Amino acid sequence: MLSCALPALAQLPQPEVNVTRTSRDEHNEFDVVASGTVRAAPSAVWKILTDYERMPEFVPDMRSSRIISRTGNSIVVEQFGEARFLFLRRSIYLVVEVTERAPSVIDIGLITGDMQVYSCRWEIIPVADSGGTRIVYTGTLVPKFYVPGMFGANMIRSDILRMMTAVLARLDAKS
Repeated sequence: MLSCALPALAQLPQPEVNVTRTSRDEHNEFDVVASGTVRAAPSAVWKILTDYERMPEFVPDMRSSRIISRTGNSIVVEQFGEARFLFLRRSIYLVVEVTERAPSVIDIGLITGDMQVYSCRWEIIPVADSGGTRIVYTGTLVPKFYVPGMFGANMIRSDILRMMTAVLARLDAKS
């Protein structure tokens, strides 16, 4: 049965994820760069990435995502989720301000929640020769809670890899 699944798995978009850790005072800062390419057109990618309330349908460990307010290209979103690594689990609550710069950039900044710093960006880059899209996710994360230094980068990398794999699969399925 596994041999039947392997060709399908090989065709899923595979993200590249890099996480670096820097010690800042008593906390660790994690810088994230993740990217991948899908067959979907940039307009389809934009539509899915800006449908904040439907994200729990395909983003692993996101329990809810709710728009609190919208003014022009600025949206306030409340999200509940979970971070996990091996047997460690931690509930995460965030209220973020999303700034949309259609059709190619989504900036996300922390208003309040379980992070000291949460600053992320999605970039949507057309791939001319294929008609597809390259998606780049960058961010700086500083949790308010203890993240073990030795495992922290791996924990963050695992969560980002799971998220990016699911997002790319959803985008590719809609192409």
